[in-house]
Amino acid sequence: MKLGIQSAILDGMTFEEVIDFAAENDFQCVEMMCWPKGKAERKYAGVTHIDVVDFDQDDADYINDYCQKKGVEISALGYYPNPLCPDHAEAQVYIDHIKKVIDASALLGINMVTTFIGNDWHKNVDDNWPRMVEVWGPLLDYAKAKNTRIGIENCAMFFTDDEWPAGKNIAYSPKIWRRLFAEFDGDTLGLNYDPSHLVWMQMNHEKPWDEFANKMFHTHAKDVAVNRDRLDDVGTMANPLDYHDPRIPGRGDIDWQSYIAKMKVAGFDGALCIEVEDADYEGDIEMRKKSLIDSATHLRQYL
Repeated sequence: MKLGIQSAILDGMTFEEVIDFAAENDFQCVEMMCWPKGKAERKYAGVTHIDVVDFDQDDADYINDYCQKKGVEISALGYYPNPLCPDHAEAQVYIDHIKKVIDASALLGINMVTTFIGNDWHKNVDDNWPRMVEVWGPLLDYAKAKNTRIGIENCAMFFTDDEWPAGKNIAYSPKIWRRLFAEFDGDTLGLNYDPSHLVWMQMNHEKPWDEFANKMFHTHAKDVAVNRDRLDDVGTMANPLDYHDPRIPGRGDIDWQSYIAKMKVAGFDGALCIEVEDADYEGDIEMRKKSLIDSATHLRQYL
């Protein structure tokens, strides 16, 4: 298992600075954010540490040489839009950029892209399914032709009022993953698994390792604290941020010793990348760096 970081929290740093930070703090890998340059559409989005537009072999050679010199791997190229959003023209922009991320990942020899399936949040799962197949069938064929795998993060993307009522990512539960993997048989589609999302949905976050171990392409280390008093007051039908707070590992409800033991039993030897969305660490860049260092301190005792 390789302990790494997800680069979104280091917004404002260059690619080189992110790799230098990882090397200096003994991180083995980085999930690099590859959003199009420009204004972020939401918090923790819009971060560009590798610009995949017009990306060519010279760019790939430079990045690979830099990483090799520093002893840090890139575990995946990450881009998390909603390619199933109701505005089809907007969705096509996201789909086109996902293809660019796939191209860059293949050129770099990483062959791993992390993203969302997406969702029309005004519709249920069944009503989303035909369009999901229409969008993701060709995308997965494109990725397969580039020998690149797609790891879907299991976040429902329901946190704010504009994501009500169904969230902006359909792939949030084992029942839906099972259906996705039956729909798209093969080795191209898997999970970028984040246990924290199951915790706030009141689900067993270790249980998926029993059934989906071979689909765990990439993983996140993020914690969450569920406020039971608030949950008792508002219920699970409320906006989820009304009853839970994202936290760094060690500050939430996950027993990381137990969870990492479960990963080990399942035979996972891929990337475990720390993802930070903890409001207590959202100050200046030094505080955001500290969030990753503090997370690693907690996790390393179990690795």
